[in-house]
Amino acid sequence: MKCAIARGWVMTAALLLMATASGCSSAYYSAMESMGWEKRDILVSRVKEARDDQEEAKQAFKDALTRFTEVVKVDASELHAKYDKLSGDLKTCESEAAQVSKRIASVEKVSADLFGEWEKELDEYKNQELRRGSEQKLRDTKRRYEQLIGAMKKAEARMQPVLDAFRDQVLFLKHNLNAQAVASLEGTVTTLRGDVDRLIGEMEKSINEANTFIEAMGKEEAEKK
Repeated sequence: MKCAIARGWVMTAALLLMATASGCSSAYYSAMESMGWEKRDILVSRVKEARDDQEEAKQAFKDALTRFTEVVKVDASELHAKYDKLSGDLKTCESEAAQVSKRIASVEKVSADLFGEWEKELDEYKNQELRRGSEQKLRDTKRRYEQLIGAMKKAEARMQPVLDAFRDQVLFLKHNLNAQAVASLEGTVTTLRGDVDRLIGEMEKSINEANTFIEAMGKEEAEKK
């Protein structure tokens, strides 16, 4: 019995990988539905993943700012070591930012599929009262989603200018790693801190919107049971 179940999971996982690799949404959704996951469940799962990745990105940007602040204050003998760490922090920020963008795109894809399917199914109702109820729930879900994705996209848009600023500073330090050059960067710390603080503020708003969306979708699911 256990072997049969294990084989079933292996086959399902293989199907999911094939569907993902081929870009076949219908095969992916069919495989997920066979495990009891509807599009709304997948959407909630992807919103959770996007929220968690934003948390990680937020911390990465905080760490990079801290490192940059340290660089402009250390002794000349420590500059190379601090620069290497700052350069590593920049790469981490770039990776985290790319992951956040990827997650947001996946949220947008599933939401479009979910809402498209939901709208088509409204025409299948014979009972108009039930149709109106479903249509109202669709409007409510769309409204919450639009608040969520708006916050996510706003936070995403703020990442690139901050990354550009960090890259400029790291590139400057790479070719000017001396006490005098580093001292000249002290004035940029305040500006960079302001940029990072604004980014973190937008990311926290996005994370809060994600939590609100997840909670609302959870309540709706609980009411159906």
